[in-house]
Amino acid sequence: MKTFLRTLAALVIVGLVALAAFIFWPVSRSAPQQVASGGPEPKDHGEYAMRLADCAACHTAEGGAPFAGGRPIESPVGTLHSANITPDPETGIGGWTLAEFRGALVDGLDDEGHHLYPAMPYTNYRGLTETDIAGLYHYFIEELDPVRNEVAANDLPFPFDQRWGLRAWKWVAMPEVGFASGATSDDPLRRGAYLVEGPGHCGACHSPRNMLFVQEGYTADDPGFLAGGVVAGWTAPALRGEDSAIAGWTAEEVAQILGTGRNAHAAINGEMLLVVEDSTQYFTEDDLIAVSRYLVSLDGNGGATAQDPPSGGLAERLADAPATETERMLASADPNMPEGARLYLDNCGACHFVDGKGADEVFPELDGSSIVQAGEPTGLISMILEGGALPSTEKRPYALRMPGFADRLSDAEVATLASFLRSAWSNDASGSVDAGTVADLRSGEDS
Repeated sequence: MKTFLRTLAALVIVGLVALAAFIFWPVSRSAPQQVASGGPEPKDHGEYAMRLADCAACHTAEGGAPFAGGRPIESPVGTLHSANITPDPETGIGGWTLAEFRGALVDGLDDEGHHLYPAMPYTNYRGLTETDIAGLYHYFIEELDPVRNEVAANDLPFPFDQRWGLRAWKWVAMPEVGFASGATSDDPLRRGAYLVEGPGHCGACHSPRNMLFVQEGYTADDPGFLAGGVVAGWTAPALRGEDSAIAGWTAEEVAQILGTGRNAHAAINGEMLLVVEDSTQYFTEDDLIAVSRYLVSLDGNGGATAQDPPSGGLAERLADAPATETERMLASADPNMPEGARLYLDNCGACHFVDGKGADEVFPELDGSSIVQAGEPTGLISMILEGGALPSTEKRPYALRMPGFADRLSDAEVATLASFLRSAWSNDASGSVDAGTVADLRSGEDS
């Protein structure tokens, strides 16, 4: 019902702005901006620009050829399928000019002037430098082998299958094209701002969107920028503010999780796995630190680097601080303890321990976890049902896997366990999880 009402409201609003958009919004491609001299040559920069822009994650289907498209992308209005961006002349982008390629990245238009759906993050790529755009073009046209792959048609209901509506959407959604002066800066904070706001398009997932699916902010000056979002049922946590996923982390800890998929506090899960596997693990050390210092700076500490991290094992930590009520209960072996606590001991305690702190870079913390305390519990439920795996990266090649418990636990037990986790230790998430939500996710339905 909620989905229907959101869709109906969006239709009404789109209808009201459509006429104005046709009158005032130009369809032509924007002109290239002035490029500062001294940048890298496209042939030397293309593959790295592709890593910065994280193109592989969306344009490579599971088990498919790299960049040949066909990956299903769930959206609030239906399923889209990513395009083939290999230089195949019939099913890919072979024959596209640099201007046409740039038009797709910056204006959301294909080579024939058709509007692209905003699953392609062109609203974020409008901040790309011309140097990075030229590098990307050279990589995809000159360095890749063509792959013939007819991508399935998008599965969208009327009127969302009508691309003319995107012209109306762009009228209210497209930010101004702005050259990022920090793109080649030696200042880590300015370089980090460029990478996060432009090629990294972090805001596309980690910023909330309004009823029209318009991202709420594109730079740190916008309060909604990086304030958290939802992607394919997983919570993309806030990356700024006192309740953010990285609150209290050092720049080194942020860089570690981007480069390896894990740190002393957390492990990558959900859609972010692809980002680490295909993109951020390939960043240079300077760029990892630039991104991390910029993100940490949004909490007001100027991007300062680490204080010494806490040391010692579980016994030392418990000796230094009073045990929480949850720890005392879990350690008591009381046969009358609540069902949620018993489910935790039976299924989770061996790895995440009675203090919920897990083991550094192996088993992530549940105490204070952003996915555990997220406003929408769907990510936590999905993790319990399906499990997850840490990515194998160059610096951390071992891929550890958490098993799923869909076959072991009933809907009611998963709901009870999730509710326990959301209020255990220092966690303070509002609302309990109900079995109906678990059943919907288990069956693949949109709750």
